[in-house]
Amino acid sequence: MMADGKKKSALDIIKSYDGPPVRIMEVCGTHTHEIFRLGLRQILPKEVTLISGPGCPVCVTPVSFIDEAIWLALERGVTICTFGDLVRVPGSEGSLATARSQGARVEIVYSPVDACSYAAAHRDEQVVFLSVGFETTTPAACLAVKTAAERELTNFSILTANKTMPQAYEALKDSADVFLYPGHVEAVMGTKHCEGLAERGISGVVAGFTAKELLTAFAVILAKFPQGKPFFKNCYPRVVTAEGSLPGQRLMAEVMEPCDSEWRGLGVIPMSGQRLQQRYAAYDARQKYGVPPMHGRSNPACRCGDVLQGLCTPPQCPVFGKGCTPDHPVGACMVSHEGACSAYYQYGGGNHE
Repeated sequence: MMADGKKKSALDIIKSYDGPPVRIMEVCGTHTHEIFRLGLRQILPKEVTLISGPGCPVCVTPVSFIDEAIWLALERGVTICTFGDLVRVPGSEGSLATARSQGARVEIVYSPVDACSYAAAHRDEQVVFLSVGFETTTPAACLAVKTAAERELTNFSILTANKTMPQAYEALKDSADVFLYPGHVEAVMGTKHCEGLAERGISGVVAGFTAKELLTAFAVILAKFPQGKPFFKNCYPRVVTAEGSLPGQRLMAEVMEPCDSEWRGLGVIPMSGQRLQQRYAAYDARQKYGVPPMHGRSNPACRCGDVLQGLCTPPQCPVFGKGCTPDHPVGACMVSHEGACSAYYQYGGGNHE
């Protein structure tokens, strides 16, 4: 409460903070961009360090996945259906854009179901959808596979790199003091796992995307962190519930199963991925086409992996704004509009030409 008896606003709490230093990691590409766009970094006190973590699905997709997609396109002659951002993500020796210039068929789609529809309309082509993303988009990939099975589409399959967030929080718990949980993911998964993380000593707050919602989330963090106890708070209750989207969860449980998964910069995180269950093996591109093991090689000058772990900021990468720009990206974090490097570049979060 303020001296005049009025309740302190979120902005008052933030501006008056004089507690211990706190590292807050946002793990949502939309949060990263909105915080920049709204100028919230300029409002936060000097005690707050804001870290952009692995919240961009394109950014955490490993180099080996791009290599697999290129191999399928060039060696197996399949038509790749993908979201636009993935086309320019560098693999070990070029991108899907490079492969397209070499004759590969690469089609841009806006949803997995669009890819399924493309396969239905082009029965003479073998179609592979590149399935990346977190719990927000995985149900749509599951729906596409179910639709293909129901329609007996033998020319459709998916290459999976789907990720789940809870295991990433565990892996990154030493990189941050508090997580700013993504509202989109928690709208699907609910908040029970967040409560479980708090019981295991990992603090976090679910945030929305408006200025008011983000300020509220930061105020809650700065009010609770000095108390020294792990905490969780849902600051996006108009969208996020404890249960989440039960239909979405059921769809994932019906079609997918957990598996170990490689994250760019983080390595393999046990049981942090999603793959198709064996009964849907006919729609698993790795099994269908016998994709060989790939060991991707990143550009050694790119520090995208360190950015995703919070070990450095984008401007601390030697190629940021020089050899690596949105027009000529070296790393995935500059390719995607949700990437941290893209946000820093767009909003002047570092010096670049």
